Amino acid sequence: MDLPFILFLCFLLTAAALLRRRRSKPPLPPGNMGWPYIGETLQLYSQNPNTFFESKVKKYGSIFKSRILGCPCVIISSPEAAKLVLVSKSELFRPTFPASKERILGRQAIFFHQGDYHAKLRRLVLRTFMPESIPGIVSDIESIAISCLESCQGKMIITYQEMKTYAFDVALLLILRKDEAGVYKEDLKQCYDIVEKGYNSMPINLPGTLFHRAMKAREKLAETLAKIMFLRRQTKQIHEDLLGSFMEETEGLSDEQIADNIIGVIFAASGTTASILTWIIKYLAENQGVLQQVREEQEGIMEEKGRSGEDRALKWEDTKSMPITTRVIQETLRVASIISFTFREAAEDVDFNGYLIPKGWKVLPLFRHIHHNPEHFADPYKFNPTSGAHCCPGNELGKLEILVLLHHLSTKYSWTIMSPEDGIQYGPFPLPNCGLPIRIEQGSRVF
Repeated sequence: MDLPFILFLCFLLTAAALLRRRRSKPPLPPGNMGWPYIGETLQLYSQNPNTFFESKVKKYGSIFKSRILGCPCVIISSPEAAKLVLVSKSELFRPTFPASKERILGRQAIFFHQGDYHAKLRRLVLRTFMPESIPGIVSDIESIAISCLESCQGKMIITYQEMKTYAFDVALLLILRKDEAGVYKEDLKQCYDIVEKGYNSMPINLPGTLFHRAMKAREKLAETLAKIMFLRRQTKQIHEDLLGSFMEETEGLSDEQIADNIIGVIFAASGTTASILTWIIKYLAENQGVLQQVREEQEGIMEEKGRSGEDRALKWEDTKSMPITTRVIQETLRVASIISFTFREAAEDVDFNGYLIPKGWKVLPLFRHIHHNPEHFADPYKFNPTSGAHCCPGNELGKLEILVLLHHLSTKYSWTIMSPEDGIQYGPFPLPNCGLPIRIEQGSRVF
């Protein structure tokens, strides 16, 4: 047997082995990748997310492929699959976001990292936002809530916009000194609003696009934060707020890292809280029996304070005596599903329930579909705070500011929904149609 024949035989055997290996790979999940690069981004963010995801699940099943914000994705909708991705096989699926979201919030933000850097940032954030740090600002939060509601009285307002201002002001309490917040709040808020509008936009950085405007506003945010840091270093004072924690020399964070994380915290602390409050106000207006229970609970707290001769100002302990109102928050998180899904990325090729998830593809567990699963909830789209299992609010600051505002809203005001049309829009989180226009009046009856 001559050498050329042996080499040719080796080539055939190697080719056959490679072909068998390629054929042995499982197929990609079914689905539609949509337009090149854009994919199905516009379909997702231009309609009710329930409509988009339910049509996909009905057509393809509990696992399907798509392309969102320029990223190839595998979307999963069953609780068992979500647990596998997020818990039992989490080492195969690292936390991630589309590059466009990383660029808007800042690549050094805590959301986009793991390991020692993530652990350091988490420690610094928890130092400021941990429960024992929050009770001291209850009176400040209450002042902001009272001022917010008084400014809305007798007017037609866009609920989400007012709640976003409220949540933004509360976030600044823990990030900056009061005098700094007073000077820079309007500039920071104006830039942040533009950044938020571009959060779900396609990453096309051309003049006139939402993404371009968001990136320009983000630059201004970073410049303002850099100015505040410069002035702080000039005074050489120690500050116990979040910015002060980030700026400690022993932490070794650059100004870019600090700015990225401050912007990220503002986004996390204000956008979701404002969305939750908007949905709560809608659900309470539509469910007067539940509203009456909330009102009675809140009035009971005030009556108890009156009997004991205690100051009527809310205290941290009072918020622990609001079980009905707390269940309203939890049920709102389930029904509205503010966070519809999260992003993970396959760290390697993964054989998942007989389908291939290629390395580098995004994986999206659908919280919304799990929260609306009829196997777990008899009437999954009905707002029912007594229905049993709920989602945990988690964030102590967010829960506190919601409870404080609902205390004053339910006991002092009534409101009318001005837009009867049902529907959902993104802003960047799912919101009632048009941000929920309402008219708010002094009194305690929804009509």
